[in-house]
Amino acid sequence: MNHPAPVEIGYDNMRFLITHNPTIAMLPKFTEDLPYPDGAPPPDDLVDDWLNLLKTKFREEPGSCVAVHCVAGLGRAPVLVALALIECGMKNNEAVQFIRQKRRGAFNTKQLLFLGQYRPKTRNRSRSRFKDSPAHCCIQ
Repeated sequence: MNHPAPVEIGYDNMRFLITHNPTIAMLPKFTEDLPYPDGAPPPDDLVDDWLNLLKTKFREEPGSCVAVHCVAGLGRAPVLVALALIECGMKNNEAVQFIRQKRRGAFNTKQLLFLGQYRPKTRNRSRSRFKDSPAHCCIQ
């Protein structure tokens, strides 16, 4: 199976690497495993876990890059990155287009509908920084 090359998505001092399924040798480099069904939007509890992971990761390791994978690197991984971008103040459709500029074919219809209806969990969208870390986007 031909997989697209990994791509880096950077926004507001956050960095993500979207990739297809890692090899067994690379799997230990991934810090968390947040699985959800292929082709589907993520469940609410997984979104909460993802945002909490990012909040912790970017606070503890400023400048780090979070690698996100799924089987082909075109659906579930880009959705999670889009959620982070939306939480940081990017408009939903802009987040989709921003990712698609580097990751052609990202998102299916169900995922696009989910992202179009997604509302940020952060209370104040105009605030785009961590409270205690001025260098990184706020994911509260």
